[in-house]
Amino acid sequence: MAKMDIDYTLYICTDSGLMSSKTVEQSVEAVLRGGATVIQLREKNAGSRELYELAKRVKTVTDRYNAPLIIDDRLDIALAVDAAGVHLGQSDLPCAVARKLLGDDKIIGITAPTVELAQAAERDGADYIGVGAMFATSTKMGAPANTKENLAAIRAAVEIPIVIIGGVKRANVLEFAGMGVNGAAVISDIIADPDPEGAAAEMREIMKKF
Repeated sequence: MAKMDIDYTLYICTDSGLMSSKTVEQSVEAVLRGGATVIQLREKNAGSRELYELAKRVKTVTDRYNAPLIIDDRLDIALAVDAAGVHLGQSDLPCAVARKLLGDDKIIGITAPTVELAQAAERDGADYIGVGAMFATSTKMGAPANTKENLAAIRAAVEIPIVIIGGVKRANVLEFAGMGVNGAAVISDIIADPDPEGAAAEMREIMKKF
């Protein structure tokens, strides 16, 4: 799948502490059956070896569904398993450095909650940016809430895709319809649901109204 063809509509992040399925692989397969378009392996507490082994297993699932696998924070793991790309926060490796290491054919996403950071990410070679936290969220404690006004300013300032994140759920995602957002990153509302496949399918249907 070429980078330009990536569909960011329903971007699911994993969190083994929240998921209803027994394993991360089961959770990933369920949401892919439901229509998830991108999977981010986001396991903050996993050690390097554990994360590497998990990433290999998850990639066999995402490959089967022809879905891109993005590794959160860990460029080394992304390289080790030949993932589609990496997502980096502002305290991680700089985007320009990551691009040199990954090459031009891999996806780099950057967390960019301000216009200045979004423009810097685009300039440094990011393929998409994550903007949030749009709502208070238990998966990123202490993250200040962003605003629709700021989101609109970021959308006007950059051309690369924008994925909103942070407390985004089926119940509130349509608040961002018509704002030029390319996708929604969802964690707890889908993977913690007793029926993650059904939850993903419902979210995908709602996102058609974007």
